[in-house]
Amino acid sequence: MSKPFAFFRALVLCSAVTSFEISRAAESKLAWQVEWEKTVKAAEEEGALVLYMTQAFEPVFREVFQKKFPKIKVTLVTGRGPDLSQRVMSERRAEKFAVDLYVSGNISPLTVFHKAKILEPVKHLLLLPEVLDTSAWYEGKHHYDDPENRFIFVFEGTPRSGEITYNTKLVNPAEIKSYWDLLSPKWKGKIVSVDPLVSGPISAAHIFFYKHPELGAEFLRRFHGDTDIAIVRSNEQMLDWLSAGKYVFGIGARDVDNAMMQGLPLNQFLPASLKEGSSVTAYNGTLSYFNRAPHPNAAKVAANWLLSREGQAAWLDSNQKTGGLYDSLREDISKEKVSERARRVKGAKFLWLNPEWIAELDTIRDIIKKALASAGKGK
Repeated sequence: MSKPFAFFRALVLCSAVTSFEISRAAESKLAWQVEWEKTVKAAEEEGALVLYMTQAFEPVFREVFQKKFPKIKVTLVTGRGPDLSQRVMSERRAEKFAVDLYVSGNISPLTVFHKAKILEPVKHLLLLPEVLDTSAWYEGKHHYDDPENRFIFVFEGTPRSGEITYNTKLVNPAEIKSYWDLLSPKWKGKIVSVDPLVSGPISAAHIFFYKHPELGAEFLRRFHGDTDIAIVRSNEQMLDWLSAGKYVFGIGARDVDNAMMQGLPLNQFLPASLKEGSSVTAYNGTLSYFNRAPHPNAAKVAANWLLSREGQAAWLDSNQKTGGLYDSLREDISKEKVSERARRVKGAKFLWLNPEWIAELDTIRDIIKKALASAGKGK
């Protein structure tokens, strides 16, 4: 076989293969588009969508989603996780299947819905290529909160540096390079905490401390036993004391962003500022799909839209109006509207908080309780 002929033959073969790949890609794209249009049409025929969620997502669906899909009437029930989960279970006991999707934090879906076996796999809902493309998500994968990695889709991954707030007039954050620096004699009697034995945002901080290989139970013991830590039950009292300088560090404070916007001298550590890094978890961003959902096609449309670039950007836009406190796990959208203190930093050290670690809270609280008792602060 002559060289020119061999070259020509190879060129033809290469062109044929390329044409086949292009044709196959076009057919694949056409297939998902056809399926998507079919799903949207079926959802419009259902004409309704029922969502239970925290209030933070109400404007996202009422204003943005509803405008994009006007033929799907959206009914939203908002509230706190414990209240909404109790409502769902009460409805189930009455053989009432009213809700399609649940959008909220990560506790109730795992400890209530997953345990009761009333969820369907979210994977079955996912259709849009941009949602299915795992390279667009944090760590190059989809995150789930359940052991099977099927039922509780996590679309938020917000860093927190131990829920520690400090008085900016009395603390130079540059001199705090490690969580262990808080145990310095310089800060003894200058730290206040919300009740560490009561559930709340502080629980995630305690789990982070306990599970971190460079902190662990010893840090928890010394932090609560050696610092002459004060315990307060009122968040307003804590913010007042921190602002006035009675204490310089506070752990577990809420509404810090609002206090900062009011001009109070408060701040929190940035995700990459301490050498042990920060925790990452979903405080307000998981998606669950109920079995026997009354509007399965509308649920499919809503799930794909929320997890798309457009949906996640709409959530961050809405989130910015309340301080930009959460970060999306999508890596292919702008994060400029996420607060610097809530934004994951590339190259920083993060410990992903496994929701199953919640089961260790009793052990953690027992360590803290004994430490406080040893310091004469037991109840």
